[in-house]
Amino acid sequence: MTLWWIGNFVLIAVITPVVIFLLLGVLKAGVNVRNSLEDIAGVGEAMVADLEPVPQLVTTVGLADETTAGLARYGAALDRIL
Repeated sequence: MTLWWIGNFVLIAVITPVVIFLLLGVLKAGVNVRNSLEDIAGVGEAMVADLEPVPQLVTTVGLADETTAGLARYGAALDRIL
């Protein structure tokens, strides 16, 4: 019976603080992960806002092609003149 009480005391005095210490470490890591996820979500929202003008790139490419064709015609005309 004495060994039973000694075992209970060891459990309460030694093992319980160790378990609490480990659980606090896990909780701290979880909070850090949550904070990191919130930061990542903020960056993701900013990236989505930066992607709004992407459909206008099709128009820009078309205008660049038209400009390139005009410059090619201008260069060909200069070749004929010179």
